[in-house]
Amino acid sequence: MSPKTILLVEDNPDDEALTLRALEQNSIANRVVVAHDGAEALALLLGNGAESGQASCPLPALVLLDLKLPKIDGLEVLSRIRANERTALVPVVILTTSSEESDLVQSYRHGANSYIRKPVDFTEFSEAIRQLGLYWLVVNEPPPPSLREP
Repeated sequence: MSPKTILLVEDNPDDEALTLRALEQNSIANRVVVAHDGAEALALLLGNGAESGQASCPLPALVLLDLKLPKIDGLEVLSRIRANERTALVPVVILTTSSEESDLVQSYRHGANSYIRKPVDFTEFSEAIRQLGLYWLVVNEPPPPSLREP
């Protein structure tokens, strides 16, 4: 992953396609790496064994994380991201269909930077992705690389 790569963690093929389409429609040309479950996401971020912290690729600029994932759910993925020194400062945006208040609260308690409910309407979803990309990939200033990669 390059410094401006987006890691999309999404198990639903339709939601994956919609997100990729919305990114493309909004001229967000960053490389997108897709993980289809929580274990795959942790392997990409933390390396084989997910606890070793020995991932072979650079960290993404942004993680878009669904909550309802197979193998390891999104809240556990988020907890492990925050608990690992290598990934603790990576921006994580929860991108979910969940309207459960407990999911919202738990996401922030586990260290989410933002929580976005996927709008049902594609036009609204596309606009949410445009704003998300503009803020996290252009406007936001991340921590210096020396703090992100121990």
